[in-house]
Amino acid sequence: MSFDSLSVLAISIGVLLFGMYLKKHLLILEKFCIPAPVIGGFLVSLLIWFLSFANIEVKFDTSLQIPLMVAFFTVIGLSGSFKLLKVGGKILLIYLGCCWFMALMQNFIGISMMSLFDLNKLYGILCGAVSLEGGHGNAIAFGGMVEEISDLNNAKVLAIAAATFGLISGSLLGGPVAKYLISKHQLTITTNQDIKDVDPLKHEIRIASYKDFLKSLFLILCIMCVGFFLSSKFTQYSGYSLPSYVGAMLIAIITRNINDVFNLFKLNQYTIDTISELSLGIFLTMAMMSLKINELSTVAMPLFITLLVQVLALLLFAVFVVFRLCGKNYDSAIMCAGLMGHGLGATPNAVANMNAVCSRYNLVSRQAFLIVPLCGAVLIDIVAIPLNTYLINLFS
Repeated sequence: MSFDSLSVLAISIGVLLFGMYLKKHLLILEKFCIPAPVIGGFLVSLLIWFLSFANIEVKFDTSLQIPLMVAFFTVIGLSGSFKLLKVGGKILLIYLGCCWFMALMQNFIGISMMSLFDLNKLYGILCGAVSLEGGHGNAIAFGGMVEEISDLNNAKVLAIAAATFGLISGSLLGGPVAKYLISKHQLTITTNQDIKDVDPLKHEIRIASYKDFLKSLFLILCIMCVGFFLSSKFTQYSGYSLPSYVGAMLIAIITRNINDVFNLFKLNQYTIDTISELSLGIFLTMAMMSLKINELSTVAMPLFITLLVQVLALLLFAVFVVFRLCGKNYDSAIMCAGLMGHGLGATPNAVANMNAVCSRYNLVSRQAFLIVPLCGAVLIDIVAIPLNTYLINLFS
């Protein structure tokens, strides 16, 4: 059974909508912030796996997956305004430094553990910062990169399995970590009320015209084209594989910060967010649908043990390092809950963790809600994505 690119696009959107429906009606999926594309796409991959036992092979033309993926990373780059570094002050820089160190730590642990099991070091990178700090989007993107430049045909499914394990672990541990810190140190339930969200894009009315949408789409597509071109030229002349989505993200960061200084054009955050959600949703769904689950069996146990070590390491890092460096107060405890969420899963998990703890103590930490999403969703990737690219090239 073969499906062309248009059919796969239609199926992907339908599967994404089904995933949204299941997430809305099954509380456990909502509680752990499991993305709708992961829910729907994984069910399809399971169905295809079962069909394989009846000698029925399903093939998808996923040629649209790459432009959708690049669009998503381009939008991440457009959110990378260095102006916002000033908003959180010293604590933001400290937390961001901790996030960058976390990416190094996760890759070091992953590579070390896979070396211990006498497995390819690329597996270690994939169950390190790629899938844990990076989440499902990075897991699929870098898993695909590894499959292209090596003989590891199960790279993508391994990375997605690691990302899913991390997503659930981060949701389970975030709240208890903050509660432990607050109780252990008998923290005063008070917060820094001076922190304000000053990003002008965040205060726009969530409405956009057809023209606004076209302008945003035109900008994103132009950046994507430049990113594709520069990435291919860099790879051609240096021999160093630079994925197109990395090139596009870096060009988008440069574009955003030049625009912050010279105000060359107006960015409409609502349309940019819409394009981001749309591209990520379809891209993730398409990638999950084409997973080959049976290829995970050869590395299942080493992967599980490695991920347990990763979770324990981040737990200790949050409690004994990040909490103290960020002020050893209520705000820093809330940030540790967020760190467990995005350090093992994704930014929505971080926000859900912080919401749960703040609701428990009836006090919102505005500092944590500014710093954690900004660092976890955008600024960490400025270092983490080039680092992952470098390590994959190094060990391939």
